[in-house]
Amino acid sequence: MTDPNKVIINLALFGMTQSGKSSAGNILLGSTDFHSSFAPCSVTTCCSLGRSCHLHSFMRRGGREVTLQVQVLDTPGYPHSRLSKKHVKQEVKEALAHHFGQEGLHLALLVQRADVPFCGQEVTDPVQMIQELLGHAWMNYTAILFTHAEKIEEAGFTEDKYIHEASDTLITLLNSIQHKYIFQYKKGKSLNEQRMKILERIMEFIKKNCYQVLTFK
Repeated sequence: MTDPNKVIINLALFGMTQSGKSSAGNILLGSTDFHSSFAPCSVTTCCSLGRSCHLHSFMRRGGREVTLQVQVLDTPGYPHSRLSKKHVKQEVKEALAHHFGQEGLHLALLVQRADVPFCGQEVTDPVQMIQELLGHAWMNYTAILFTHAEKIEEAGFTEDKYIHEASDTLITLLNSIQHKYIFQYKKGKSLNEQRMKILERIMEFIKKNCYQVLTFK
């Protein structure tokens, strides 16, 4: 029986090699489930699912306090330094069907380094994979998570100025996904504070989409 006082949200991480997917996943989970390290090549080679502890009284819904649990699917970098695009795409397709086939996916997070310009074929490859795997409604279930956002602060940019001066490619993407984006900072905030702010933003996106999910066969 479904607990009316508990909400489980299902998220999937997409992005290029060394974009910070696994690290972002660990922040979302409040754990170290995913192996994350700097390397000159792709670190993640297969999909894996992580589950957070219960976040009691995370929000209120219908006048009741609601407990939140987060499930995050980490995926290999795309393009990958050792695996073919076809292999990665098939791996992710099977993982989505296995983990979220019936429960459904609430949100795909495109993880993009804020200090790397969003232009060229390589940065649009993960977007194309999301479009192919999520189908025609992909834009309703996709948001961008900008990692290393402290770098834009160091360069004297505000979040608004950064978006205003972004490449045409990024602006077009943001328009497609109804400007659903989040900045993740590593400096000046505790990991728990970062986590709560990011999860609150994610819940805003999910609520705006009426808690709808994408299912996979």
